[in-house]
Amino acid sequence: MAERQQGERVVFERGFAARMMGIDGTWRRNCLVEDVSETGAKLTVEGSVEGLNLKEFFLLLSSTGLAYRRCELSWVNGDQIGAGFLKPNDGKKRSGRRSGNSPIVEA
Repeated sequence: MAERQQGERVVFERGFAARMMGIDGTWRRNCLVEDVSETGAKLTVEGSVEGLNLKEFFLLLSSTGLAYRRCELSWVNGDQIGAGFLKPNDGKKRSGRRSGNSPIVEA
């Protein structure tokens, strides 16, 4: 399979146990992180991903949920998926943004 992500990869010999969670919290799946780079990871997912909203999800890297990455689906191949990491400023909806023309009102 052709390499789909850029950057240096770290490959885990036995996989790194993690969890995936829907952005809205409606689903969770155990998974193994097979490899990781600065821009994404290859995951082997336990159970079916069929019917799940994988457009955006969280990859939980710690059992407490304090270490996580926000992801988007890059590709699917059986029980393996490619997860692209979203940067904090990549949010689709941004509320409260000011345009350069908006006056700032101070009280």
